[in-house]
Amino acid sequence: MRFFGKKSPLGFSSSSTAEEVTQGVDGTGLTAIVTGAASGIGAETARVLALSGVHVVIGDLNFAVAMDVKAAIVKKLPHAKVDVLELDLSSMASIREFVLEFHSLNLPLNVLINNAGILSLHQFMLSKDNLEQHFAVNYLGHFLLIDLLLEKMETTAIHSKIEGRIVNVSSIGHYMTYREGIRFDKINEESSYSGFRAYGQSKLAVILHSNELARRLEERGMQITSNSLCPGFVSNTNIFRLPTLLWGLHLFKFLTKNVQQGAATTCYVALHPQVKGVSGQFYRNCDIAETSSQAQDQELAKKLWDYSTSLIH
Repeated sequence: MRFFGKKSPLGFSSSSTAEEVTQGVDGTGLTAIVTGAASGIGAETARVLALSGVHVVIGDLNFAVAMDVKAAIVKKLPHAKVDVLELDLSSMASIREFVLEFHSLNLPLNVLINNAGILSLHQFMLSKDNLEQHFAVNYLGHFLLIDLLLEKMETTAIHSKIEGRIVNVSSIGHYMTYREGIRFDKINEESSYSGFRAYGQSKLAVILHSNELARRLEERGMQITSNSLCPGFVSNTNIFRLPTLLWGLHLFKFLTKNVQQGAATTCYVALHPQVKGVSGQFYRNCDIAETSSQAQDQELAKKLWDYSTSLIH
């Protein structure tokens, strides 16, 4: 992706790879959970974190494929530490079971990377908890996951004296949301459903939650940061393997990134010393970037927090 050539203060750009932006960063002793790491930028994120010495726990619905990812990592990095646990973000029961299984591993938790996501442009579908699927999988499932793991992250930060990092993968697609931003009273309304806008709504929710979480973490004096990011338009991943997008991706392929480039910002925000102490920001191409005005609406963020809390409880 050479079209947008602006470089970050450290010299990274849209064409930088995950390995390049973490070169020289030692993650030995850290443990990270990466959701949706059975393919695409999630799998690359897991590989590069393992390469940096991080103990990686993959949480994915497709357990068998995730095991293949683990095998591929260990084959090239025999000393890599990788665990795989099944995780269905469309099911709160599955999320709770995942957390119980993670606790049974008796591992610390330094980094939580909420990477998993879906994009379904045409078909309206509900999650296993009867919520619109984009909102459930891209946002609410991770909201619950963070809620259940926050105490573990706090304990780890206190004992290790290393700040915890929560990394939330959003998208510039958050600009595409419904007019009101978050349709609290119409989350499951099928008659006015738009796949693009439902996706945009879920990604807006990710940023709003990430910002509100950062505020609350600081308020409580917790040594944990929360940031969101856009990986860019990444070609050849599951989320973009849609017939309706193939023509567009072919036409604008010079605007897309490969998975190595797509995972760069995630790995940067998760590991790089430059991000230490930074919280409540939105990153793109390894640099702080602007968001929509709705994503900066603090009252909307608080309302979303209360709404989400009522849903998970």
